[in-house]
Amino acid sequence: MSAYTKVIVGTDGSESSYRAVERAAVLAADASATLVVACAYVPADQRSVSQVADQMGEDAYQIRGDNPAEDIVRGAKDRAHAAGATEIEVRTVKGAPVESLISLAEETGADLLVVGNKGLNSLTGRLLGSVPADAARRAACDVLIVHTT
Repeated sequence: MSAYTKVIVGTDGSESSYRAVERAAVLAADASATLVVACAYVPADQRSVSQVADQMGEDAYQIRGDNPAEDIVRGAKDRAHAAGATEIEVRTVKGAPVESLISLAEETGADLLVVGNKGLNSLTGRLLGSVPADAARRAACDVLIVHTT
């Protein structure tokens, strides 16, 4: 089997997803592959942002506008670089996580998609599906599910 040349890793900004980013970075570095760090998002309208800010009270400072995905991929890129990856691209993709990652993998010609296992063994994941399970079923490239929880 040849080495991977383009690796995509999905992150949602959670600590467990950052563990998947770090594992993908090590794999990309070992294969001299390009690492694409991706975060899917659904834009929020201003009314929804205001309602959440009201509910959060003093913690409302955490709301960073329509697309916190930009901040998430920048933080993930720093972690990937620290883990050894040298050629790193960041992408934010509008849409649901699985569809966005699958589309991005096809668009970029990725040969490996890396996701964390969060949700894989939950009741909700078993009933409704989870990002790792759905990605593994639907991706046209190899999928690595990293044990992050």
